[in-house]
Amino acid sequence: MKNPFHLAIPVNDLAKAADFYENILGCDRGRESDSWIDFNLFGHQLVCHYVQESNIKNINPVDGDAVPVPHFGVILDFDQFDSLAHKLKSKKQSFIIEPKIRFAGKPGEQRTMFLQDPCGNALEFKAFKSLNSIFVS
Repeated sequence: MKNPFHLAIPVNDLAKAADFYENILGCDRGRESDSWIDFNLFGHQLVCHYVQESNIKNINPVDGDAVPVPHFGVILDFDQFDSLAHKLKSKKQSFIIEPKIRFAGKPGEQRTMFLQDPCGNALEFKAFKSLNSIFVS
């Protein structure tokens, strides 16, 4: 297994963020305080820190989509991606970018989808046709 990453993100409503990460994405809750909560995001440590204000979002065009910046996410295998996409749709989550195939037939072909947590943080989940093509241009 590769080393897990640690990512701390701002949230303006800790209870809504906890509900989303636990009940929508299915993350297990870890340590917590009154101002932050740790989550297990597919084996990685995600920490939601309470802040009063949200940050400004930008977009960058990628393969015909307006990709939100900043964003974060996890690379899954196809089964995990399809299962998560189905779960998100069944929970009536709205997508910034619906589940789709990007760069079809090219190096780096991948399934991708974007959504926001209730505090405005953009998340991307993706699955590559081949993990060997993650960094291939």
